[in-house]
Amino acid sequence: MLLICYPRCGTCKKAQKWLDEKGISYTYRDIKEDNPSLGELTAWYEKSGLDIKRFFNTSGQLYKSMQLKDKLPLMTTEEKLRLLSTDGMLVKRPIAVGDDFVLVGFKEQEWSAIFA
Repeated sequence: MLLICYPRCGTCKKAQKWLDEKGISYTYRDIKEDNPSLGELTAWYEKSGLDIKRFFNTSGQLYKSMQLKDKLPLMTTEEKLRLLSTDGMLVKRPIAVGDDFVLVGFKEQEWSAIFA
């Protein structure tokens, strides 16, 4: 499993601790150093079945400074995916990517259902 995180993110640290306590192995990837590509984001979005908005870090400074709350409703899904691929700080994290799942953000109940 691939775990995409930002090292200074409290939620990412919580997710890592949860996985470690459960003995679940993962490959760690720093989203700031290695931003997801357009191809990866498109594949993860399609596999996840989630609304594209779930992939945006809506509480992030970059999201707010770019005034994306007002701009996103006017954009196509492809435009949103392209935008996400420009900067890892726009992307909600952590993202856990397995063979048959994609989890965005850390919600213990949601993750427990996958790793039960």
